[in-house]
Amino acid sequence: MKDSGGFLVLPWSNSGAAAEPGEENRTGLLLRCGAVLGLSLICFAVMRRWIAGGVCRCSVRLDGKTVLITGANTGIGKETSRDLARRGARVVMACRDLTRAERAAEEIRRSTGNGNVVIRHLDLSSLYSVRQFAKDFLDSEDRLDILINNAGVMMCPKWLTEDGFETQLAVNHLGHFLLTNLLLPKLKSSAPSRIVNVSSIAHRGGRIDFEDLFFSRRPYSALESYRQSKLANVLFSSEIARRLKGSGVTSFSLHPGVIRTELGRHVEGWFPMLGAILRLPSLLLMKTPWQGCQTTLYCAVTPGLEDRSGQYFSDCAEQQVAPEGRDEATARRLWEESAKLVGLKETC
Repeated sequence: MKDSGGFLVLPWSNSGAAAEPGEENRTGLLLRCGAVLGLSLICFAVMRRWIAGGVCRCSVRLDGKTVLITGANTGIGKETSRDLARRGARVVMACRDLTRAERAAEEIRRSTGNGNVVIRHLDLSSLYSVRQFAKDFLDSEDRLDILINNAGVMMCPKWLTEDGFETQLAVNHLGHFLLTNLLLPKLKSSAPSRIVNVSSIAHRGGRIDFEDLFFSRRPYSALESYRQSKLANVLFSSEIARRLKGSGVTSFSLHPGVIRTELGRHVEGWFPMLGAILRLPSLLLMKTPWQGCQTTLYCAVTPGLEDRSGQYFSDCAEQQVAPEGRDEATARRLWEESAKLVGLKETC
């Protein structure tokens, strides 16, 4: 098309024009969403790093050393066994379920190249089983350099063991109390040696009810029972450290963190819908078993901790134990009561 002056007039084109308001809004929205997503990913990465906690960076070897770990076929016990096997230790996995234990041990042997990983049957809810295990261990093993009291139950229903004890206190404390005392001759002859007791931050707010340890008279509370047993771990650890001072055997207690393991299965059993709702957040917000075993490893292998015997650790660092865990009179009384309950006439 030509105008009267002979110029060529072309149809109007939008190619060089400014974007329409709707397109500007969409572009701005995409930029804002991208910024929010990027910031969220950065925050998530920082949060996961914080949740993971400390890492044991000690590279010490354990060739020629023997380590005993209770509850070693799953969770943090299994990862602890794997790490110590990788360091060259002879690892004795003390487990209740031998079928699962053998599968775990074989996996650890393959992944570490250490064939010196063995399993032994131990049921911490049975005093007979604990005594039989200790006898066999003392008869067959030359040494014991590190004892890791790792096994435990969490917030289970009110069950009684064959000895008539409430299960959480029986497994988490009394079984380990008896086991440790029976193995002391081997620990002392292998000194310097260590006892590592896996407790929990749940010891805060716990109370040792000496008048009703097994909830025979008061209403049973799975949470109160769990707290009592974890407080008992801390008190036992500090008291045995006091009693063994100068022997070359040291003791430490620790909080491993909130971890994705089978330990919380009873809680999910009570509230299956809650368990299903929280499963995805738990995958994001809880430690992995590898992350959860780092403080155990730190207490087991880090050189120079001998003067910190009896102390409490979390995230690979010494932490202040709750006031309940610093009561020396309660620790001594718990020791005496525990010895009576498990039938120990002589202790350290």
